[in-house]
Amino acid sequence: TSRTGSYVKQLAARLQGQLKNFPQVDGIVPAAHTEGGTEQPNNLALLLRTLAGFIVNPNVGAVLIVDYGIESVTNQMVETYLREHNYPLDEVLHRFLSIKGGFQDNLNIGEAIVQDWLPTVNDMERTPESISNLKIGLQCGGSDAFSGISANPLLGWIAQELINYGGSASLAETDELIGAEPYVLKKVRDVETARKFLTFLEEFKERTSWHGANAEGNPSGGNKYRGLYNIYLKSIGAALKKDPSTRLDYAIDYGAPMKESGYYFMDSPGNDLESIAGQVASGCNLIFFTTGNGSITNFPFVPTVKVVTTTRRFELLANDMDVNAGQYLEGVSMDELGKQAFELSLQIASGQRSVGEKAGHSQVQIWRNWRQTDSSQLDILLHAPLPTGEPIAIQTDAAADPNPFRFTLTRHNGHRASDHIGLILPTSLCAGQVANMIALKLNKQGLGQPEHLSRFVALAHTEGCGNSAGQPEQLYARTMIGYITHPLVQHCLLLEHGCEKTHNDYMRHEMEEMGVDPSRLGFASIQLDGGIDKVTRKVETWFADQLSATGPTTKETVGLEALRIGILSDGSVTDADGEQLAKLTRMIAGEGGMVVIPENSGLLSKPAFRNNLFNASNVPPSLAYGEHARLTGCHIMETPTEHWVETVTGLAATGVELIIALVHNRPMQTHPFVPMLQMASEPAMQQTYPNDLDLLLTGNPAAWTNQILEASKQIIEHSYTPRLYQQGNIDFQLTRGFLGVSL
Repeated sequence: TSRTGSYVKQLAARLQGQLKNFPQVDGIVPAAHTEGGTEQPNNLALLLRTLAGFIVNPNVGAVLIVDYGIESVTNQMVETYLREHNYPLDEVLHRFLSIKGGFQDNLNIGEAIVQDWLPTVNDMERTPESISNLKIGLQCGGSDAFSGISANPLLGWIAQELINYGGSASLAETDELIGAEPYVLKKVRDVETARKFLTFLEEFKERTSWHGANAEGNPSGGNKYRGLYNIYLKSIGAALKKDPSTRLDYAIDYGAPMKESGYYFMDSPGNDLESIAGQVASGCNLIFFTTGNGSITNFPFVPTVKVVTTTRRFELLANDMDVNAGQYLEGVSMDELGKQAFELSLQIASGQRSVGEKAGHSQVQIWRNWRQTDSSQLDILLHAPLPTGEPIAIQTDAAADPNPFRFTLTRHNGHRASDHIGLILPTSLCAGQVANMIALKLNKQGLGQPEHLSRFVALAHTEGCGNSAGQPEQLYARTMIGYITHPLVQHCLLLEHGCEKTHNDYMRHEMEEMGVDPSRLGFASIQLDGGIDKVTRKVETWFADQLSATGPTTKETVGLEALRIGILSDGSVTDADGEQLAKLTRMIAGEGGMVVIPENSGLLSKPAFRNNLFNASNVPPSLAYGEHARLTGCHIMETPTEHWVETVTGLAATGVELIIALVHNRPMQTHPFVPMLQMASEPAMQQTYPNDLDLLLTGNPAAWTNQILEASKQIIEHSYTPRLYQQGNIDFQLTRGFLGVSL
């Protein structure tokens, strides 16, 4: 599940140096994703099917499957599913690992397992095999008015040629075929297949309606700008990935195995990454991705061949595209172009690296969970009022003396904070890994460090395109703007992919609506600026220019009035915990500081906390999820899910500079730049996780508040770095709220 996502990412990063010793191993990659982190997910069946398909995909030489054993999807459930559904699990090197104890110790265990496998995987030699073993996934993203004229028909040609040799092809993206049903079913294997295809479309429409959305919300800003201004125009072009001469042989569930040769339709959303994950789970070992704008999407262990619709766009993004389908518009016949592209696909299947593989970035996104299973709550959810943003009245210690606690902050150009970071904020999922690559490069260069910035951070995420508009999109924009205005952010640049819904212009508009000045920000576009290399140089130049104009720093000694903290807990809370954290909240908020508590925190259900803090028994949230807190004091933030990382992501966006986490079950993922102090009062936790916890609450509870403040001071003043942040147990995930659904 997503709970072990940061573990597999950190483990893969540690192992990259091993690749030079094993030249036949094409990569050591993490398949981290966002799913399975909530109780009773509605996408459980497809999640199990997808994980099973990933494990036995033919491109996988060995696989480590990792859980904590307490999630809604566990190793045992995955193994049971594999065996009950006759997946060839025993034909792939594998191990199911349940993390017990400290994070670092388990990284060592995982590293030893993978290192032991590497010689065996390295000995797996390539041999000549029939083309019939190829199963290709057909995808499109960033489509334009030429997609249905050049690039998509080219994929239709390649798919039919492959099927002639006994191979298989998979068409996907259910909502992107609405309006093109007659064309898809013009040639079909049997009535049962036709009915199943139409059922998938109807079920998709119904599911989106439960969330107040419909397929009309699918076209992105880039689609509309380039001529595809409704779902029907988009569908007509997308359907041409099936050649008129090709018969639709099978209609299958998301991630279901492709067992026979032929042409498949797989149920999936139009979200490119979510759809690709299903095709990989179905057994596709090569992805063909057509694009008008120049989408740079790649998958970790299945090569992606990118086909661009026009020569002009191909030339702009020559280092990021594989095939120029624009040649067809200039007189090259489809047969000739098809033969060229087909030969290239065979070379890539034989080990030649695609341009995406050379670029070295990729993403995994499984079809995300949807919250509603009918429309019974729709009207209530659509008209739910937003919190006021006003702080909550709390009890005060009128007779208490001012707390003597003092700590030092830095002032930079009139901006006072405990840290100063350079933030690269991708405006959608497809820009996320490029943002990560740029941040890593800038940190290696040490640009502006440590005089003006402590480091660069990129917040890669899974949202901003391929999901519903309306309320979920407003939630997304609100949270993004919370990060743009965060006090720890000294300089911020927005990096768009270029064809998403929430592109740079969308974000500018949202900022202006919320009273935020966009003129101080940087803006860059992977597609419009000419690809990864060129946009990287643009981002470097922008930050260098900003830093050259940065003035000197000064130090300020402040008290509790300057603290902005979040407090959360992951389970049951003792009376002593509740009393002391209520005391801490009164101290900080009473002196003019800010405390934000997530609505799903166990603290709020504990009388020892609630009755010692609030003047009322029923206290509604004062902040929406991810809302930047305009006023100090005590706040409660809405939390649409119980997911730890989604909660922390929203909490950090409110503007807190430190998160205090009381953990009951186990230490959890930390935030990419807001430090998290993890503490426990239970002896069993302290004995099990001594190297992960930052503070052990022992002895007289009356002394705990001062212990917490002293530990907070060390973090704020950078004399101590939280342990799990040092170890790389870091994650970031935006919620979709109650009404978000994939499109």
